[in-house]
Amino acid sequence: MSIETSQLEKSVDSILSGYQRDKSLLVSILQDLQSEYNYLPKEGLVKISKGLDIPLSQVYSVATFFKAFSLKPRGRHSILVCLGTACHVRGAVRVLENMERELGINHGGTTDDLRYTLETVNCVGACALGPMVIIDGEYHGQMSAEKVRPLLEKYD
Repeated sequence: MSIETSQLEKSVDSILSGYQRDKSLLVSILQDLQSEYNYLPKEGLVKISKGLDIPLSQVYSVATFFKAFSLKPRGRHSILVCLGTACHVRGAVRVLENMERELGINHGGTTDDLRYTLETVNCVGACALGPMVIIDGEYHGQMSAEKVRPLLEKYD
């Protein structure tokens, strides 16, 4: 057993204990696990399944239902590009294309160094400020393709 696996098992045990192994709190348990690892490691899901005495398929069902959960490692910085109608007509596609070029990944991907994960969303509710980019929960409005590199440099 590697130290990493040992640490994961300790983390899951601690999370499960914090929720008194209550099956009805599966979503919260998964949120805590993802908070710690920035994604849901397979070994952690297996341990949760055993610890709560529920089928692994049920754990995966919840983990894959919510878009907020990821089964793949994610970058330290989460980038969301809004492609809603207002952002789209103001050039969000060009912003996204430049973001993909700068990071060397397509949307839905994560950089090899696990620094950035790039995703798209349909609307962030800030239509008057579009195009919108959200990095780690911080909103950046009136984006343009030219502003992408300087924005990313703030997160290096």
